[in-house]
Amino acid sequence: MTTASEAAGAKGARRPPLLPGTGSGARGSGAASPRRHSRYLERLLAAGSGLLATLPFAALIAMLVVLLVEAMPSIRYNGTRFVTSSTWTIGNTYGDILHSGGVAHLAGAEFGSWPLIVGTLESSAIALVVGLPIAVGAAVLVVEKLPARVGTVIGICLEILAGIPSIVIGVWGALTFGPWIAKEIYPALTHLPNVPPFDIFKGSVGDGEGLLTGGLVLAAMIIPIIAATTRDLLRQVPETTKEGAEALGMTDAEVFRRVQARWVRTGVIGAAVLGLGRALGETMAVALICGGENQLAHNIYGVMTTIAANIVLTLDSAQTDPSGLAVKALAELALVLLIITLIVNVLARVIVRRSAHGAVLPVGAGF
Repeated sequence: MTTASEAAGAKGARRPPLLPGTGSGARGSGAASPRRHSRYLERLLAAGSGLLATLPFAALIAMLVVLLVEAMPSIRYNGTRFVTSSTWTIGNTYGDILHSGGVAHLAGAEFGSWPLIVGTLESSAIALVVGLPIAVGAAVLVVEKLPARVGTVIGICLEILAGIPSIVIGVWGALTFGPWIAKEIYPALTHLPNVPPFDIFKGSVGDGEGLLTGGLVLAAMIIPIIAATTRDLLRQVPETTKEGAEALGMTDAEVFRRVQARWVRTGVIGAAVLGLGRALGETMAVALICGGENQLAHNIYGVMTTIAANIVLTLDSAQTDPSGLAVKALAELALVLLIITLIVNVLARVIVRRSAHGAVLPVGAGF
């Protein structure tokens, strides 16, 4: 007969031995600790990601608020004349400081940015109209037609050109490109038929400074940006898709228009917006090339200036204004440029969404 102690001993013998640290208390605390650390890390990662995601928006709002606060005296003094007038003068620096509507200013102070706004839009439009087709064509040539080694070398050159400082390109445009094109190219353009759109090339060509030269130099600056981006987009088009289109009897032009262009069109629009943004905000190159005159160009060769160029050209003299209104006017000018840039980006985003919505290929909406 088995005693109670022997039964208990036999039952204990059948129980598997516990490894060190695997008891019920140790197992519970050891398993909970990694889970707690994991939850903490997940929360920290989520909070950090949310903070980093809001930084660009916060920076944009901060810029808008700072510019608006700094420009408020100029807004109160100039009113709508700021965007309709063509006169930009700080007034009589030797006279007394006057006050109008609580804003200190010099006698005769007047600030009008209409020629600057028009000059910014005109030069940027010329840059985009000239630069976009050349950039896309260069990208197609590099990806589709040139040998791989040659295409790689040209691609490296495009990336190098995209990183050249604007002051270097401005000096090249002012000393070399501008005088050459005014002597060799512009006179031939004036002999085009006097009918739209060729009639815009009529008039005195000047010595190489002006609207058209500035637009062409800006085009040279944005071509590498758009071309390099378009090249990378074209390389993402699957070879099997192109080969299938060629097997159906499509020519190279039809393959590009019906297949490749639909894959990359939204990305190309985004690249064009990047280039346009650089053209809108370009400063030193425009200041060296466009003539620096606060006036509307009398023809496509006429001297003019842009918002960004005017800020850098007049900042030194604005600081001599004892009333401080001239500096406030430059802050309002920067605010106008920021608003123009935001409007352009919003319009481009609308175009991208509509283009992606109509894409028949699955990747179209993803770019």
